[in-house]
Amino acid sequence: MGNCAALSASARGVFKNSKALPIETTFKLPAPLPSWPPGDGFASGSIDLGGLQVYQISSFTKVWATHEGGPDNLGASFFEPSPLPQGFYMLGCYSQPNNKPLSGWALAAKSTEHKDDHLLLKKPLDYTLVWNSESLKNLKKDGDGYVWLPTPPHGYEAIGHVVTSSPEKPSLDKIRCVRSDLTDHCEADSWIWGPGTAGDANGFNVFSLRPSNRGTQAMGVPAGTFVALNGLPSSTIAIACLKNTLSLSNSHIYMPNLTQIEALLEVYSPLIYLHPDEVYLPSSVGWFFSNGALLYKKQGDAVAIEPTGSNLPQGGSNDGSYWLDLPVDKSASARVKKGDLLHYQVYLHIKPMMGSTFTDIAIWVFYPFNGPATAKVEFFNISLGKIGEHVGDWEHLTLRVSNFTGELWRVFFSQHSGGTWVDASQLEFENGNKAVGYASLQGHALYPKAGLVLQGSGGIGIRNDTAKSKKVLDTGQSSLLVSAEYLGSAVTEPPWLNYSRKWGPNISYDIADEIKTVEKLLPGKLKSAFDKFVKSLPNEVLGEEGPTGPKMKNSWTGDEV
Repeated sequence: MGNCAALSASARGVFKNSKALPIETTFKLPAPLPSWPPGDGFASGSIDLGGLQVYQISSFTKVWATHEGGPDNLGASFFEPSPLPQGFYMLGCYSQPNNKPLSGWALAAKSTEHKDDHLLLKKPLDYTLVWNSESLKNLKKDGDGYVWLPTPPHGYEAIGHVVTSSPEKPSLDKIRCVRSDLTDHCEADSWIWGPGTAGDANGFNVFSLRPSNRGTQAMGVPAGTFVALNGLPSSTIAIACLKNTLSLSNSHIYMPNLTQIEALLEVYSPLIYLHPDEVYLPSSVGWFFSNGALLYKKQGDAVAIEPTGSNLPQGGSNDGSYWLDLPVDKSASARVKKGDLLHYQVYLHIKPMMGSTFTDIAIWVFYPFNGPATAKVEFFNISLGKIGEHVGDWEHLTLRVSNFTGELWRVFFSQHSGGTWVDASQLEFENGNKAVGYASLQGHALYPKAGLVLQGSGGIGIRNDTAKSKKVLDTGQSSLLVSAEYLGSAVTEPPWLNYSRKWGPNISYDIADEIKTVEKLLPGKLKSAFDKFVKSLPNEVLGEEGPTGPKMKNSWTGDEV
């Protein structure tokens, strides 16, 4: 990231006889970061987890590398975080695939308590050799690598592995284990490397780690280390994450204040490009309400909605007793469906993640209408009629920012009922450090690159077409902070945010009839395959009903999927 040093000569040496790999380049954000406005602990460099002070290290010394296997069959590299601040200890090595620029981090720690009988950090008692590369004679590699698991003292946990380039055990002083009450359960996240091109259930694998329990109330802290396994991950692994043992209120001193949030948005607010052929545009919620949107009740007449949603039912559950819909008048309905780019607004939710070591900035976009889907069936592109249509459409991007430094690390792109995280090194940027996203034609799913993404398999799927156009949302130009629970009364939530029912009605069309209409256009051999594919789609894609609002999503208090 912004404070990474270039690879040392020894780190570059491994690549001298091979084609240049992405990891040879250290990723930096396109523009230097500003000095963040003053506050409590945000972007102060280190975080106190309750007697255990941790520092995020993003500069490394390479220990060992392999040149094949892993993602894209380009191998992986293993590093020690270096240099360490005075008094801090390594908790484990860092590893990443070679198919991306060097862009990670690992935590180093020191104890702020000095009671000898209850030390927060202790040396391991021994090491166990988990794996070595000696038997892989034909593997392209930088000599041989050895992966060691520390043996922690009783009442302590290993937070990471040690990697060496020689068969001798590492020094016991190389690493520290952490007292168990300051640790949390971990789970394997993404596959980093294995000798093959996919994870082998019977072979050696390396995975990144994340806390098993994640959310705004969860206190697990990833250490930036990895787990090495002979086989695939199980429910229990030998490496732990850290845990922030401060109370929630005390841990929030490392979250950004209102002034710092404004500064983060000025630096990072993303651009969202709509497809040049998009006709169903976003709007503000207030524009939707003021232009004739109606609140329906199971029993009773439809009523107009106040601009702030002040007459919407508050709280409760999505019990089907209320829903929103377009104006009754056909011309007004057709106009409101199309949204209004001149009156769009995005809505911000700021929340603590990973034990308040990261800040998530969720940026929500509202569209009055989600258009019909288009299918690609081998060489045929076919409109699916009403399939995919629904009133009300909520999409979002989430920026994950380090509370150690204020640096952007990842962005989440919501896509129908799921989505994907993309590391900062893999993002497209414009105007400095502003990430770029692309909204798919009519469905509005968000992607990090322009082009076609097919939701399906075997040449049959829903088209998600994205492209640059003059229709672009600059999320920093028109945004409203609607929620930051950790700031208490400093942020007032608008009434519509606490409306828990659907933002659109249930659709009454017969999906079977729609499928038959489409199938008439297909050759015989493709009819059954297409029918099977459509029936496998979730309701959100089929468009049978409108969505709930942002606060009803699991990601509001949990992690993104």
